Amino acid sequence: MTQGHVLILGGARSGKTALGERLAMRAGDKPAYLATAEALDGEMRDRVQTHQRQRMGRFDTIEEPIELAEAIVTAAKSHDVILVDCLTLWITNLLGANQDVAAAVEDLAVTLAQIKTAKVILISNEVGLGIVPDNAMARSFRDLAGSAQQRLAEICADVYFVVAGLPMTLKGGVRVAGEEGNGVHEA
Repeated sequence: MTQGHVLILGGARSGKTALGERLAMRAGDKPAYLATAEALDGEMRDRVQTHQRQRMGRFDTIEEPIELAEAIVTAAKSHDVILVDCLTLWITNLLGANQDVAAAVEDLAVTLAQIKTAKVILISNEVGLGIVPDNAMARSFRDLAGSAQQRLAEICADVYFVVAGLPMTLKGGVRVAGEEGNGVHEA
């Protein structure tokens, strides 16, 4: 039985995925890595391959760019922990497919509240700390991401913010053995 879901926020290359992977490996015996990225160009293909090499077979990989809630339900049938990387790419995919992002986020929140057999760890880029974007699409994306993060933070037992590889506990958390002094907690 899960002790609650986790949301990890941070900027690009902040260490949020590494934290998510550590928490996932400690949280269960059958972890799944649910990737939302679509490798549409060479640079993104290289990023995906690098992430896959770094995981070195420790996770079962599931790729789903749009139907995230359904993929989580399916993964929870055979995995005890599911690492979702990442919500902001998922939101980008939804926008590109002309989907209702707010409705999809609410569907995800309802789904997460119903998942009791697996811990879900959500990774998301914090995009609201910089300057106000100069175009409507970028401002819309920033606002949608911020709203999604707020909604999911409401229902997650633990929320972390990662800066320079150092996680800060925003909500919940229990100290993780071997990581004293750096604010890392595990649900």
